[in-house]
Amino acid sequence: MLEKLIKNQFIRFLFAGGLNTVFGYGIFSFFLWLGLHYSLASLLSTFFGILFNFKTTGIIVFNSRNNLLILKFFGVYGVTYVLGVFIMYLFSLLHISAYISGAILILPMACVAFLLNKRFVFRS
Repeated sequence: MLEKLIKNQFIRFLFAGGLNTVFGYGIFSFFLWLGLHYSLASLLSTFFGILFNFKTTGIIVFNSRNNLLILKFFGVYGVTYVLGVFIMYLFSLLHISAYISGAILILPMACVAFLLNKRFVFRS
């Protein structure tokens, strides 16, 4: 049963997503703690997250070691960055803190990133 779970791409996505989330949200929170605006904190954590996520997502989820795909990967995360900051802006209009809105967006944005990566970056 464990072997079947490990072979399931979605389960591997959840595992890699957990690693990526801890890394990305940790970096985001650190930059907020330093006093950066949420948009800059999100931009920087997205940049560093892309570098980390490219390897974990490529290897763990899609069994790819093709480093030439990184530009497409950056494109996917450019889309998710813009979408995420826009939604965080909407949350800020409701006086919801950037910490809370960032946490709320973790799962939906991870799903968007997975679908875009599967479709446009790591196509088989």
